[in-house]
Amino acid sequence: MTVPAANQNPLWRLSAEALGAQFSTGSLTPSEVLEAVLERVTAVNPQINAIVTLDAAGARVAAAASTSRWRAGRALGPLDGVPLTIKDNLEVGGLRCTWGSPVFAQHVPPADELPVARLRAAGAVILGKTNCSEFAMVGHTNNTVFGVTRNPWDLRLTAGGSSGGAVAAVAAGLGPLALGTDGGGSTRRPAAHTGLVGYKPSVGRLARAGGLAPLFLQYEVCGPIGRTVADVMLLARALAAPHPHDPESQAFLNRPFEPLTDPGRLRILHVPTFGRAPVDPLIAAQVERAAGRFAALGHQVEHASQWDIAEEINERWMQLSQCGLARMLQARSADRALLSPVAQANADAGAALPGTTLVALLESMAKLRRALGECLSHHDVLLTPATAAWPWPVEHDFPDSIAGKRVGPRGHAVFTGFVNAAGLPAVALPCGQSAAGLPNGLQLVGRWADDARLCALAAQWERAEPWHERWPAL
Repeated sequence: MTVPAANQNPLWRLSAEALGAQFSTGSLTPSEVLEAVLERVTAVNPQINAIVTLDAAGARVAAAASTSRWRAGRALGPLDGVPLTIKDNLEVGGLRCTWGSPVFAQHVPPADELPVARLRAAGAVILGKTNCSEFAMVGHTNNTVFGVTRNPWDLRLTAGGSSGGAVAAVAAGLGPLALGTDGGGSTRRPAAHTGLVGYKPSVGRLARAGGLAPLFLQYEVCGPIGRTVADVMLLARALAAPHPHDPESQAFLNRPFEPLTDPGRLRILHVPTFGRAPVDPLIAAQVERAAGRFAALGHQVEHASQWDIAEEINERWMQLSQCGLARMLQARSADRALLSPVAQANADAGAALPGTTLVALLESMAKLRRALGECLSHHDVLLTPATAAWPWPVEHDFPDSIAGKRVGPRGHAVFTGFVNAAGLPAVALPCGQSAAGLPNGLQLVGRWADDARLCALAAQWERAEPWHERWPAL
């Protein structure tokens, strides 16, 4: 679907960048935009179940304050007045934060955690909380507190996970931006399933502090989600300053996040698959085409015939969050009878793992970082599919076969977890669609702390292959 000219657009379709520009001229106010978005929420959210806790009253207060600031010439920055949503595993003061679990069904934090506080300080208007899988641990958004989130492009299908509510909201026009989290691909795969940009920063690049127990330790990062790279970068820059309560962020002292306008000529390694992992043939063909497109843009592109670097970590990565879950439940003396069968199985697996297994996981992570260090000394960027499979029916937790081959719960997710384990930056971008019009996404992975160059490459791709003007027919 092609979007009409800007002056004919419904207000809920405008990008964060466009909203800031119109707020600055006075042609629109944050309050006007908020009311349009709230009307869209009323019309569409019941179909997709993306926003699970709406704070219309709080958003109206924030939008009114922003409107006053813009009129007085005292705007707090480019995000001032922009409506956005927060994933339900990030704490917003005074709003219920369930983490998708009955264990936290009544949890109302008294204060914002750091990334949320920074967005509020930047003037962003927080609409509410978006649905996630239980404890943000699986790639399909469904839980016993709020139910299933549906893909705006096809309501029969999943939006992915664990940031499924976040991507469904943005894809459907319930705010131009969402803040999610990514501990193994939870922003990138859902973004690929819904035609969005999903950014996973280098560990430490976007500071975190406070909030819920870190099941993935520092390897779960905040992940901005939007329709355009420019919008995603607006959100990222609001979160990028180091903070003393985030030790990993101290590596970025005196290193402001200013994306480059030109990535330069890069060496890109196209990795079609990992080991013998199956990939849907059309997805593989579209990412293959993307490799050729990058070459046409002037980059040096090589193709990896075999790439086994991530095999070991893919087998072990869930062990970290399983142990984190078991420890969190123990510390809270939580009633395990409240857990879903999947969460119960993950908690039991974590409780049963010996210390030697955790040491083996740490050894695998160190081995992975060494191998990637060698690989990225010869290449600047890796190009892979963002996901191995198209979205699947919401009745299932995962696709049980890909390209005719049986797979397990992480079969669709083989391309993303290694990025978290290595602490690297990555971004998912739209790169094609199925015969039925479902979006597909590619993944770009860069060196640690080279986020700015990676985002410049993403913006270059977006200019060459625009997708953001396409909308699902809700």
